[in-house]
Parts: sequence; structure tokens; C-alpha cells
Amino acid sequence: MGQWQLQDAKARLSEVIKSAHDEGPQLVTVRGKPSAVVISFEEYKAMKKQRPGFVEFMRSSPLVGVELSDSPVRGISL
Repeated sequence: MGQWQLQDAKARLSEVIKSAHDEGPQLVTVRGKPSAVVISFEEYKAMKKQRPGFVEFMRSSPLVGVELSDSPVRGISL
């Protein structure tokens, strides 16, 4: 991952974008601390790919149809 100080990234933005496209994510730091990451649009689209919601995830589970017992394993007197 390439690393850029903010002032360099601002001055050389087109180079940062080209590097993100050609080499992968580019880290931008502010005062030496990680602040942002520049990624290509293709990587962004792959990250934002529609993932199933919780209900769809549960419906597609390989455990659908498995019978589970709801009886207690052992009796507990309270």
C-alpha cells in the first residue's frame, strides 16, 4: 500500500489516483497518523457489492430444515 502525507497527496492528486488504480489502495496520513485510503472505483464497486440482508442470509443457511429440539437438556428446579 502506498503512503502519502496529506500535503503531498493534495499536490499530486492525479498521481495518487493513478497509483490507486495501478497499484492498489493508497494511505493518506495527517501528522503521521493514518487518516484516509484512496481506492480505485473498481475496488469500491467490489466492496459495495450487494450483500444479502439478515433474513436472506438465514433463509440461505445450510441449516434450513434441520429439526432442533426445544426441550431442556436437563431438568432444573427453581
